[in-house]
Amino acid sequence: MTPQSGKINPVRWQPPVPPARAGRNRSARSFTVEVIRLPGTGSEDVLVEPAGSVLTAVADGRILRISPDGREISAVADTGGRGLGLELHPDGGLVVCDARRGLLRVWPDDGRSRVEVLVGEVAGAPMRFCNNAAVTGDGTVYFTDSSRNFDIDGYRGDLLEHGGTGRLLRHSPGAGVEVLLDGLHFPNGVALAADESFLLYAQTGSYRVDRLWLTGPRQGRTEPFVTNLPGFPDNLSRGSDGLFWVALPTARSRALDLLLPRHPALRRLAWTLPEVLQPREGKTVFVQAFDGTGRLVHDLQQPHAELYMCSGVREQDGALWLGSLVCPAVGRVLL
Repeated sequence: MTPQSGKINPVRWQPPVPPARAGRNRSARSFTVEVIRLPGTGSEDVLVEPAGSVLTAVADGRILRISPDGREISAVADTGGRGLGLELHPDGGLVVCDARRGLLRVWPDDGRSRVEVLVGEVAGAPMRFCNNAAVTGDGTVYFTDSSRNFDIDGYRGDLLEHGGTGRLLRHSPGAGVEVLLDGLHFPNGVALAADESFLLYAQTGSYRVDRLWLTGPRQGRTEPFVTNLPGFPDNLSRGSDGLFWVALPTARSRALDLLLPRHPALRRLAWTLPEVLQPREGKTVFVQAFDGTGRLVHDLQQPHAELYMCSGVREQDGALWLGSLVCPAVGRVLL
């Protein structure tokens, strides 16, 4: 493999001491993962439809629908880019975060795979990495642009740089797009409270999930929700159980934690190494769930050869659906 392309401008950061949980690759609770293989790779997010079928976007731009029993899989749309986060729009169709095209509205099953670009650029500059979203009852979309320096193909560069170029944005019907928070470290998953009083957003590069209040006396304020996670948080979702689920594609990297506070030249050197010499992610399924106070309720992790780098998680009626950034499959776990 050739060295990584592009340059990084590393910023020193002292990460918190990893919790003991980060050093284990298996949770105390055992569970069984049913693997459903797909005609495509990279089911980064999963979305459960009201009828029980599951949608996921794969790397070639297609959006696939999986029947509730997992036996039938069909392509229902094509974004023409690389779809990541998926959400239902209250007026029909889907909201899709496309890493290459921006924030999209997609109408599957209309025979034409109709796609509308809601937000392709911010302040005149194209988005580099539209990632995940949450949608309110009136169609307002809160979504993340993970990096202004790296696209999805170079996401490791943003984590290594720790430059804080990510943003949380809001698209309101008829009002365009606005930047709510800037200077974030690889902002990723987004999830809304049931009453829409607050939203949670993950900062993958800082191992944390934060809360932004949308209503009430604390409106506009941010506060920590869960910090010093044992892995890199990716997509977030609120389940039918009322819990907030966090996908952790991989555990904390000891090598990265050692490099982050040291001279930037060391990270520049690491970035130039061939990919085969870069740190490898562990092959585990890893998700956690928290209540509205940030208390850990579920902790599920175990090695798995067929499903790993689980970046998406949805709970519906006691079943967990799991998506993977790199595998040609989704998973289902019965709680």
